[in-house]
Amino acid sequence: MKSLNRRTFLKNAAVLTAGATILPYCSPIIKRRPANSKLNIAMIGCGNIANMAFEGCINENIVALCDVDSNMLFRYAEEYPHIKKAKTFSDFRVMLDKMDDEIDAVCINTPDHTHFVATIACMERGLHVFTQKPLTHNIWQARTLQKAMHKYNVITNMGNQGHTFGGIRRLREWYEADVFGQITEVHSWMPGPHWNGGYFPESVSFPLSEDPIPEGLDYDLWLGPNAETPFHKEYHPKRWRGFTQFGTGTFGDWFCHVADAPVWLLDLYEPISIEAEQVTQRNHLIAHDSVTVRYEFAHRGTKKPCTFYWHNGPNATPGYLKEKWEFSQDLPDNGTIYKGEKTIGTTNHRSDSPRLLNLDEMRELNKLKLPEKYPRVIGGPVEEFVRAVKGDGPMPGANFDYAAPLTEVMLLGIIAAQHGGKIEWDAKDMKITNRPELNQYLKEPVRKGWEYGENLWRRFWFF
Repeated sequence: MKSLNRRTFLKNAAVLTAGATILPYCSPIIKRRPANSKLNIAMIGCGNIANMAFEGCINENIVALCDVDSNMLFRYAEEYPHIKKAKTFSDFRVMLDKMDDEIDAVCINTPDHTHFVATIACMERGLHVFTQKPLTHNIWQARTLQKAMHKYNVITNMGNQGHTFGGIRRLREWYEADVFGQITEVHSWMPGPHWNGGYFPESVSFPLSEDPIPEGLDYDLWLGPNAETPFHKEYHPKRWRGFTQFGTGTFGDWFCHVADAPVWLLDLYEPISIEAEQVTQRNHLIAHDSVTVRYEFAHRGTKKPCTFYWHNGPNATPGYLKEKWEFSQDLPDNGTIYKGEKTIGTTNHRSDSPRLLNLDEMRELNKLKLPEKYPRVIGGPVEEFVRAVKGDGPMPGANFDYAAPLTEVMLLGIIAAQHGGKIEWDAKDMKITNRPELNQYLKEPVRKGWEYGENLWRRFWFF
């Protein structure tokens, strides 16, 4: 039986909004299914990264599949044959209009530029949402989704696998046990872009050609809220990530993983300045080949000011690690270094496998056998999300209260990388203070027909 009629919910929400009342987050207005019953789940985006969502929902009912490319709808039907019974759509708006009363939760596995429109459309209907990383393509979208989570009182999670791993919890336990002392400098790095790995265009010439639209692809729906743009063969199915109009490059692809632990441990949510120290970029249409961005964070409670660096590109591994590495394994080409007052630690590209750089210190730390303060998560972020929707687990760790600020930090670095130099950030008022001409990039224009994202400003009174 359906937990709540969505249209009734929207009417109630509208009345509350009119009275300027915001529901407390744990309000019981949305009842969750019993833990032993199956959820009815819809997929928006059914190819490529959607495999992660299908796997996490393997024991649930997949009632609807939506993809702008009909070739993707049943890409994973061999691995998950139960999805063959699902109803199929090309436009998620049509799917939601026809089936919202039959759906409990939605997994959104689309390119970055359509994350927001799909996610907010589900939340407006009181549907719980799992959205792949990075959460959004601009800062206004991230903040709006965070506020919408509370307004609509829905369970949310972002697809950040490492945030469910035991390593990030163990590292936090070390930090809170004062193993490091104050950490005042952090470096996160990732090689790439992986031009030959299928995620970025291997070679393009400018101006971009207009290529035939592949059979089965509704390209107008694929563009979503973006400006009308001629189709180019490198955009779809996977290499959109390397184009700034649709993706966020290696920076956006990996920051949410590699920098997850430092942001969570050290409360690195509101930088006061962000500066692009080094950028290699062919032009504004293509994500940078390599970048070093420095963030400055002021005092956060008892935490001292901290400098955080993001590096990506060929030879991105910081020289400091090359000098200090004491382990027999090859020097890692990705991860994070934490420079503490007492010792130095590292994690890998998914904020897992924490260790101290000094082998003797690592042996002594292992002898302490510090207790597990933070409960470990069983399975990945989709399973975590499913349990929370059923009421069989806590709010997921990468819910939008965490995912939105994490995404904002990443997007600020991308703005600095794309436009060069230093920006000074006023987080409270959501504006760049020293270069006001860059504030236009905090919120992107929306194409006609997709304006409901724009209407949030008036309807929600968010800002």
